[in-house]
Amino acid sequence: MARGAFRAVDGILLLDKPAGMSSNQALQRVRRLLAAEKGGHTGALDPLATGLLPLCFGEATKIAGLLLGGRKAYEAGIALGTCTDTDDADGQVLRTRPVPPLDRAMVEAAIRPFIGRIRQRPPVYSALKQGGEPLYARARRGEAIEVPEREVEVERVELLALEGSRLRLAVTCGAGTYIRSLARDLGEALGCGGHVTALRRTWVEPFLRPRMYTMPELEALAAQDGPAALEALLLPVGAGLAHWPTVALDAERAARVGRGQAVSLTGRVPGRVHMVGPDGASLGLGEVDEAGRLHPRRLFRWAVRA
Repeated sequence: MARGAFRAVDGILLLDKPAGMSSNQALQRVRRLLAAEKGGHTGALDPLATGLLPLCFGEATKIAGLLLGGRKAYEAGIALGTCTDTDDADGQVLRTRPVPPLDRAMVEAAIRPFIGRIRQRPPVYSALKQGGEPLYARARRGEAIEVPEREVEVERVELLALEGSRLRLAVTCGAGTYIRSLARDLGEALGCGGHVTALRRTWVEPFLRPRMYTMPELEALAAQDGPAALEALLLPVGAGLAHWPTVALDAERAARVGRGQAVSLTGRVPGRVHMVGPDGASLGLGEVDEAGRLHPRRLFRWAVRA
């Protein structure tokens, strides 16, 4: 598509990412279908993974980092007995070990230590950066890499199925948690190692019951009715802030906030808030201080006043 054909589009599209495609490849394909000037995604899914990938366009890119930090839920298939260099089925096999006889009680007992605030070592093949370069780039060159552990939050792990050496888990977790690392470490706890064979992200906060759109759906709609037809599928920018405390402003306060001025509130708890105008439209993010004054921190284009 010619550069001049791209246009200003604002909103969030909930993509059901297909397997075999990187998150950036998925973003760029949808951006072309939508003919959107500016886009970003809210945290990469591995090429093997499918499921919810919120795509932010235009002004919604201003809150992509907040969505990246939200809670997420996954369903994962795990094969025990085989370790790979990527901790998933796309990697090279490092070693195999026999899988001991297992029952649900044994697996659930092994799962329990992985729930809560835990220390986790991210995979070597990941997008985390050291020295300004993604780890996967260094790993592909064969460099020896030491990946430090970090603390993550795992809210829930449920054993959905146990079939021989195969597990299926449902996981709810905080930002920065790697399901591949969880599969690897759970396999080690069971004495045989393991790796992810399938991964699907089912929701990302605040999109807890998402209506996702597949790539074939988007391509068919764009081919039939053109890029503008996809705009009807976009959620408003404010939908990405639905889980934040909301402050509704009257016209006068909205105008002052739009000029970058602080306004006084009553009865508000200090902290970051989602600001909406008298028509219910999202204005952006603000912060209430200890004195009850609301300071604008990040405004959307339509909220800014001269």
